[in-house]
Amino acid sequence: MKKILAISAIAAASMCTFNAMAADEPAAAAPDTGPITANVTLASQYRYRGISQSNSLPAIQGGFDYAHESGFYIGNWNSSISWISDGYTGNPAVSAPIEMDFYAGYKTEVSEGLMLDIGLLEYYYPTKNIPTASYSLSTYSGRQAVGQSPNTLEAYVSGTYGIAMLKYSYALTDLFGIAQSKGAQYVDLSLNYDTGWSGVTLNGHVGYQYVPSSSIANDASFTYTDWKLGVTKDLGHGMNIAGAYIGTNANGYAYYNPSLSATGGGTFVVSLTKAF
Repeated sequence: MKKILAISAIAAASMCTFNAMAADEPAAAAPDTGPITANVTLASQYRYRGISQSNSLPAIQGGFDYAHESGFYIGNWNSSISWISDGYTGNPAVSAPIEMDFYAGYKTEVSEGLMLDIGLLEYYYPTKNIPTASYSLSTYSGRQAVGQSPNTLEAYVSGTYGIAMLKYSYALTDLFGIAQSKGAQYVDLSLNYDTGWSGVTLNGHVGYQYVPSSSIANDASFTYTDWKLGVTKDLGHGMNIAGAYIGTNANGYAYYNPSLSATGGGTFVVSLTKAF
């Protein structure tokens, strides 16, 4: 998915566990309260894989995780969004205000210092009034253009060693409303370096989203790179504040995203997370 170095901002404790939705990011250090943890985040906007999911507006996020001592875990993470309804500006009846992620997996130390994480992640979007297919796949390429369901199932595997985490995700269904995109792949490399000074961690991330060729016109525009460069500050008591510059060369027209141009774009994002 990516092969450059960048830095990530904070997402949420659950997303850090399975490295999925915005999962390349460090979570607030939660108190040792047992196998069940929770988190809540306020963010200046929700960016996932470089693309704004909230039309550059603030988002509220949160979730729960259960981790068994054997290494198995299960969880849920949620965020306010607008990208689905943004894609149907000519149909104000379309409603999809939330993203709900459900995931389960297994994490274990396979050798000294090397952690392996493997699992499944379902991105679920409760929607209303999404229209049925009304465009020809051979003449129209935009995401959601054929009334495609945005719900997505991915399998993922990641390895973490020291400050570095490398993750690979594979779409078992069509990807986020892109017709004929089953088999899409995302690779990302994340680095999180604890400076040892005043609870400050430097975060870097680079990712590559590949969408396979299909009969959709201009389908190459769905493949792109994204990156992050940022810093996280541990405030204690399970709280973190983070800031990052997030950029991408994703085609904003193909993704119906007003925050991007045809050649992508970048922005600063700040967030505050509390873990319980």
